Order: sequence, then structure tokens, then C-alpha cells
Amino acid sequence: MKLLSTTLITLFACSSLGLGQGADPETYTPMVWKNSEGEELNYRFRAPDKVELGKKYPLIVFYHGAGGRGDDNLGQIRDAGAIKAFDAAGVFTDRGAYVIAGQVPKGKLWVDVPWSTLEHKMPAASTSMRLMFDVLDKFLGDEKNQIDTKRIYAMGLSMGGYGTWDAIQRKPDLFAAAVPICGGGDKSMGKVIAQLPIWAWHGDKDNVINASRSRDMIAAIKAAGGTPKYTELKGVGHGAWSPTWKSEEMWEWLFSQKKKK
Repeated sequence: MKLLSTTLITLFACSSLGLGQGADPETYTPMVWKNSEGEELNYRFRAPDKVELGKKYPLIVFYHGAGGRGDDNLGQIRDAGAIKAFDAAGVFTDRGAYVIAGQVPKGKLWVDVPWSTLEHKMPAASTSMRLMFDVLDKFLGDEKNQIDTKRIYAMGLSMGGYGTWDAIQRKPDLFAAAVPICGGGDKSMGKVIAQLPIWAWHGDKDNVINASRSRDMIAAIKAAGGTPKYTELKGVGHGAWSPTWKSEEMWEWLFSQKKKK
């Protein structure tokens, strides 16, 4: 990918918070991305626990929900218990993956659309989304990061569910699979992502983001010839991420996905 002229500012990790190693946010390296125009994005990343020289590993790009916004460069991995979920799923141990997560500033969005709307057309990329793609350009271009570019996965919840749909619609060739949780996208883009493996999750009692947002995206992709997976959780409100992350089937499916080219 073409890299923009950018400056990377490294922040040094603080002392341990005394949590279990896997759930310790200081196992995620804190960074700040700053481009030539002075725009910044906080992000953190973590590598697999064991990295063998010459071997490539999958990458999860995580899009946090509204609760992770801010400027502490921590909320994005703590949001909705993500840090504990990745640990419980063996993301860095048994599955041997990288995770990278940017942090949207307070009051901003991954996608500039109201959550209450029942449909939307894809707007111009938000500042946070643009900068996250810049971060990925740099991260993937750094040889120290042993990323298998055929196994890059997008995952996000709520506000980040919108972010996940938005990211794969903008760069469908970047990702090998996606897990958008209680989000929504642009139905007219169904044909763009029809060939991408997608497993969407939503609670049928969600009163924050209507489940029709996920249903409509799945229907649009199927109409375009795709074969996405969709799980609508009965009796679940705006908290579909918890059962999603507890699904061993989901994790096995996700890490089995690999681009052919």
C-alpha cells in the first residue's frame, strides 16, 4: 500500500497494573500516529506470545464501541471487556495472532452516521477511519511485524460494528474475513463485499442499534451472490459481543479464513 508522509511517535509502556498477564493492558504496546497535517490517532497493538523468525501470523483489526472513546490510549482495548475476551479465546497463545486497535476521540465516530437510523449511505471516511488505515499501512509495511497479509480480520462492536462494515466496504481486498457485531452498513455496497467471508451477530432485542441493520446487510450480500453467516441472538439486547466472543465456533471459523490471492 502507498504510505502517506507520516511521523510515528512511540509512547513507552507504564508499569504493570497487577492484572493477569493476558488481561494486562501493558502487554499491548501504546503508540500515537501523527500525519503530516498534525492529525493524531492513539492505538495499541500486541504480538503473539511466541513469534518465530520467518513465520507469518494473522492480525485482528479491532474497532471498539462508544465506551472506548477518549484520549487515554486504553479504552479501546478495555471496551466491553475486549482485552479479557481476547485472552480467554487464546488469541495470543493458541491462535498466535496480532491485535491492533485504534482509539476514537471522545465525541467522534468510526462512521459519521446516527446510530438510530435504519439505513445509511456510506459517507466520506471519518478522520478516525482514515487514520486507522494509515496506521495499518505503516504497521503492515514494518518488517518487524510478521503479519500474514492473507489473514487480516476485521472485528468490532456497536459503534465499532459500524466501523467494521465501513472498513470492509472501503477496502474489501485488505481483509480475509470480518465479524461485525451489532452494527450496520450501506446496503448498496453488498456487491462490493459479497465474496468476503462475513459472520455478523446481533441481539434481537437490541434497542440501541436495531437488528434490522445487520439483517439488511446480510440480505444485500446474499442478493449479490454472497454467502455470509448471521447469528441473531434471541432475547439479547445491546450486548451481543459477549456471546459472540464466547463462541468457540466463531473463533475457529475466523482463524480458518485465508485469502486465496
